[in-house]
Order: sequence, then C-alpha cells, then structure tokens
Amino acid sequence: MPFSAIIGQAKAVKLLSRALKGNRLAHGYLFVGPEGVGKGTTARALAASLFCQTAQTGSPCGHCGGCVKFVSGNHPDLLIIRPEGAGIKIQQIRELKKSLSFPPFEAEMRIVIIEDTQTMGREAGNSLLKILEEPPPHNLLLLVAADSEPLLETIISRCQVIPFQALPVEQAVAIIQRHHPDFSADEAEAMARLTGGCPGQAGTLYNDEVLLLHKECTQALFADQGNQAEALELALSLARRLAELKEGLDQLFDLLALSLKEDMITRLSGEKQAVSGLPSARREGWNLQRLSAMVDAVDAARRQLARNCNRALVCEVLLLELFS
Repeated sequence: MPFSAIIGQAKAVKLLSRALKGNRLAHGYLFVGPEGVGKGTTARALAASLFCQTAQTGSPCGHCGGCVKFVSGNHPDLLIIRPEGAGIKIQQIRELKKSLSFPPFEAEMRIVIIEDTQTMGREAGNSLLKILEEPPPHNLLLLVAADSEPLLETIISRCQVIPFQALPVEQAVAIIQRHHPDFSADEAEAMARLTGGCPGQAGTLYNDEVLLLHKECTQALFADQGNQAEALELALSLARRLAELKEGLDQLFDLLALSLKEDMITRLSGEKQAVSGLPSARREGWNLQRLSAMVDAVDAARRQLARNCNRALVCEVLLLELFS
C-alpha cells in the first residue's frame, strides 16, 4: 500500500515521505495513537516503499522481487514482533538483538516492526533500549504502540515520535466500507461512531450475528407495533436471541445506545429524519426524557452484564423496558 492510500493521517505521512525522499530516516520511529487508526498500516507502507527495487519514493511498484516478497509475507529482511500472550517478552528482544548483529539478506535495510509495544514489560523495555541507544547499521525499527498504556520514557526519547489521531466519522466510514464491503452504509457509520473514529477496531468488535440482531432490534423498536401485547411478545423473543449470543452482547448494547443517542441528537437539531434512517412513526410518541430513560436502561444492562448477572434476565428486563 502506498502512502497515498492512507486516509486521515496526513501529518504522519508527510513527515515520513519527507524523510524518505531526503534519505534522512531516523534509526527508530514510534508510531503512537489510538488502536485502529492506521499505525500498523503506515509502518507497512513505509516498509513496502523501502523494499521496492524500482518504484519512486512512497509508491511501491508491486511487481519487483522486493514487492512480491513483501506482499507474500516472505521478505527475509522484514521482522515483525508481536506479543506472546499478554505482552512482548524479554526473550523476544534478545532474539531480535542477535538477528540485528547480521547484515540484511537482500535489501539495503532490514525493517523491524514491533507491534503493541505498550505491552512490553520493564525488563524487555530495557533490553530494547540498549538496541535503540546503539542501533546496528542498516536497520530501521518501527515501534507501534497504543496510547492506552504508558511506555518507558527512555524508549520514547530514543525514537522519533509520530503521533496518530482518531479519524473524522466520514473518513472512518470510508475505511470501514473499504475493508468490510458487506456492511451497509448505516452499519459502517454506526461502527465509525462507536469506535470513536478508529476504523481498525470495527472488524474485531462486531460479527454478522451482532449486526443482524442490532438491525432487527432497532427496526422493531422504531417501528409501530400492532398493540402492546404484540410489542411485548416481540420484546421477549428478541431478548431470548440476545441472551443466546456467545459473544458480542456488550457491543450490541453499545450499538443500541448509539442509535438512541442519534435520535436524541436528531430531535435537538430539529431534523425530521433520523440519523440512522430508520422508520420514524413510533418515535413520534417519544420525547427527550423518554429517550434518555431508554439510554439509561441500556447502560444499566451493560453494567449488570459486567457484573455477571443472569444474561437472560438482563436481556429480558432491558427489552421489556425499551418496548414498554
């Protein structure tokens, strides 16, 4: 992937492109920001540019030997370190140090991508620090870290820090639709909002069953029901299906709360059409106080779920409250 295909991280791309063009790359970079905003993608784009044997700066050709090996995941000069279990271990860094003592096999530069660097313990961090303090020639270290956990200050000081930001909703939607073409526009927008502009989280947070149930719940909730008895019967039926979810129930609660909050925003802005585009007949009888109470009911259900309360009872109480 060339730098031009990276969405929403113009500052990071500009800094790296300038260094690449001027042949002034630092020995180590720290890409830091929220999960799912393109840090790993940018690291791989930089690696692709460096491994390409024929293309111009920042635009790998995709056809030369270096590009083919990189795309297939078989380039001998690309090392990727990922957490083993809960975090990156000291032994992984020791093995890395041994590898860096040899020159690159084919390319002019070996590239090391260390994912989830924030999971590294102090012992492993101190070992990595020694590498960063005296970096072997012809090696480039790209540290990728979420900003959710602190890193050793000494590691930060030995790297050039490239900050990454959450994306605007429109850009996040574009990325989600690129990687998940089966998602509808409404689903992509809901996930972009729920992930806070971090589209890379969309694929791990949701599955088809969660999305299907969310759509059924919101369509039933926002639509007119024949009578109260039918509405309660539908609520109990949906509650049973929610309780049977093996995983993703908390994410489904998040989606339900988001749909209700969007409706509140729509009313406050004076718009007639809901953000979600769902049927509006039933909503005409709601006011902001009712919508706020419904959001509170979803939040209460999420807290009860976190306390390991009976899933079936939690879902039943919630759906009955929403459909009452």
